[in-house]
Amino acid sequence: MLELKHLSRAYEGKPLLTDITFRVKTGETVCLLGASGSGKSTLLRMIAGLEPPDSGQILFDGVELGDTPAHLRDFALVFQDYELFPHLNVFDNVAFGLRMRKVPPLEIEARVGALLAQMNMDGFARRSVTDLSGGEQQRVALARALITRPRLLMLDEPLGALDRSLKEELLSELRTTLRKTKVPAIYVTHDQEEAFAIADRILLLHDGRIVRAGTPADIWSDPRSAWVAGFLGVGQVVEGMQVARGRVKTAFGEFAITCAHKHSKAEKIPLLIRPSATGRAELKVRVQDVRFRKDHFEARTQGGLVIQLTVEPKIGQVVRVRVKVECLHEDPKEESRGGVGLSV
Repeated sequence: MLELKHLSRAYEGKPLLTDITFRVKTGETVCLLGASGSGKSTLLRMIAGLEPPDSGQILFDGVELGDTPAHLRDFALVFQDYELFPHLNVFDNVAFGLRMRKVPPLEIEARVGALLAQMNMDGFARRSVTDLSGGEQQRVALARALITRPRLLMLDEPLGALDRSLKEELLSELRTTLRKTKVPAIYVTHDQEEAFAIADRILLLHDGRIVRAGTPADIWSDPRSAWVAGFLGVGQVVEGMQVARGRVKTAFGEFAITCAHKHSKAEKIPLLIRPSATGRAELKVRVQDVRFRKDHFEARTQGGLVIQLTVEPKIGQVVRVRVKVECLHEDPKEESRGGVGLSV
């Protein structure tokens, strides 16, 4: 099990990562999700032993790794640009780590063949890696990382250069492979769809801090802060003002809410409004734009609310929609202090 305790790092005198604490259990895939510059790749490099933290601890199975050089940590790192050896064929690229460890040739042949088959690359062993497509090269890079059976697999934007359909295919294959091998993994991405497709647990980074952590379903259903809801595109975040205890006025109307926060009269409160069949509030909104999304119509209404409809509405049409209204923290750092908004 990997464990990070209060890890911090500054760059040119400014905090880059602050008080990062989390665990990755055996067989678990944890995704670090955040915008560019949030510190995700730097955190991976510290775990790999390529950069030192300013403070905090990195442990694996209870052993502190501060003095352990990168090549002795037995961690594997996969990058977006593959970094394959262009002068070696597929088999030799995958076998490289085993040969460095003096594994017998017959065992190398068996292990490489089995892993290539698992990665849907039967018949590719003698192909030059320069003749492969981007998706095929990424499969080789993943196989080369997994062949040594590392204690931890780290993936830094591994599918960033691929198109959407190929990403979905490789994400499915990678998730299946990780489940079979039970290798713990840290997956870094700024792509929300990738994160929700691959992760057992998501850590959302903002300004160098973990501002929300949980399963994909937990985070989507309960973002807790205005920043998280806005970043993920969960419903519509609007500003409200408390006009009486438990009543908040917004551009969409006045709502009765129940939440765990303490609010004073006339205080500005961020609210999350999202369509829900179980919502107790009803809005009448005017359609401003419509898109077809495979099996439904996505309508954007006044105020930015997005709703899904089975029948195509007309631009300008007024529709009724049931919504849930949730009180949010303004500051995502409030996540660590407790207090969860309840919905109407």
